[in-house]
Amino acid sequence: MATVDECRQALHDLADRLAANAAKVRDRVDLDRTLACRITDLDTAFHGRLTDGHLVDLADGDDPKAKIALTTSSDDLVALVRGELDVTRAVGTRRISINASPFDLLKLRKLL
Repeated sequence: MATVDECRQALHDLADRLAANAAKVRDRVDLDRTLACRITDLDTAFHGRLTDGHLVDLADGDDPKAKIALTTSSDDLVALVRGELDVTRAVGTRRISINASPFDLLKLRKLL
């Protein structure tokens, strides 16, 4: 089981990767949504905002009103960010759950 600090670092790594790719997707993806990442096995959560291809304002704690919510285990979050776990396969096997509008899900695919 990954630690809270490893999950926090994974999200910061994801933010860095999205920032590096933001210029390429900014014109194709118009997405400005709050995001919550809930870690089931650690009973913790993080929240932030996806905007202009960036993941910003990452902080500890849940955002129950988040427009996009990712729920997963700590190990699966770390594997997902490292590229060791395919997001489509993980959703299909219910290792992760993403609650968002269908339109937002399509935009998320372009970001990742």
